[in-house]
Amino acid sequence: MEISEHLDALRREGALLADAAGRTDLDAPVPTCPEWRLRDLLLHTGQVHRWATAIVRDRLRQPPDEAATRAARGPDPADAGLLGWFRDGHAALVAELDRAPAGLDCWSFLPAKSPLAFWARRQAHETAVHRVDAESAAGPAEPTATDPAFAADGLAELLTGFLVRPRGRLRSERTRTLLVRATDRPVSWLVTIGRDPVTVTEGAGAGPADCTVTGRAHDLYLLLWNRLPADRAEVAGDASLLDLWREGSPIRWG
Repeated sequence: MEISEHLDALRREGALLADAAGRTDLDAPVPTCPEWRLRDLLLHTGQVHRWATAIVRDRLRQPPDEAATRAARGPDPADAGLLGWFRDGHAALVAELDRAPAGLDCWSFLPAKSPLAFWARRQAHETAVHRVDAESAAGPAEPTATDPAFAADGLAELLTGFLVRPRGRLRSERTRTLLVRATDRPVSWLVTIGRDPVTVTEGAGAGPADCTVTGRAHDLYLLLWNRLPADRAEVAGDASLLDLWREGSPIRWG
């Protein structure tokens, strides 16, 4: 996907998140993040938006330290102003990324064509996943469908970016393989889990694996971000691998 497409997705997902929050009590539980109320979700996502904005705006060459992070986030808003505060931070992030030069030079933490490409993509998916969380708090309706191309892009970021980092926690005493295959996009990944950091092979096709998970890119995207149960996809083989996934795949930011 191009930077402009990620920015369009960021605009759309932030608006959908705010719309869901606007029709929901701030004290509503977030089923997809059981430790959170909607208030916590809005505060977290708004803080991440401000943190990312500061990195891009100030051309930071390394991660902000604790003091810089606090300054970027600013004071926490009162409940009455929380939704407006979220909308303002989201708009500022979109505007900053939109006017950033193609040659933007700043810190990033996953492989990408450029720092600008990284931040546009990362914030689009950060916002999309938390939009699903907000919709889960708003009611029992299905989450808004994610475009298959965007969902496949999010799967690629998760599997070939986050998952393979050396500090990842997904491990197995014996080597096991998980094949992830979309039905509505020509994409697949073979995830090999063992004692060492995970390896991922793209374009794995229909090769053998201990467990194969097949479904729409939208469903796989949310399933692998632990936002949907496994029964939303077709699972063949050793389904206990998905239990291992849920235990070891959540992203730790610290």
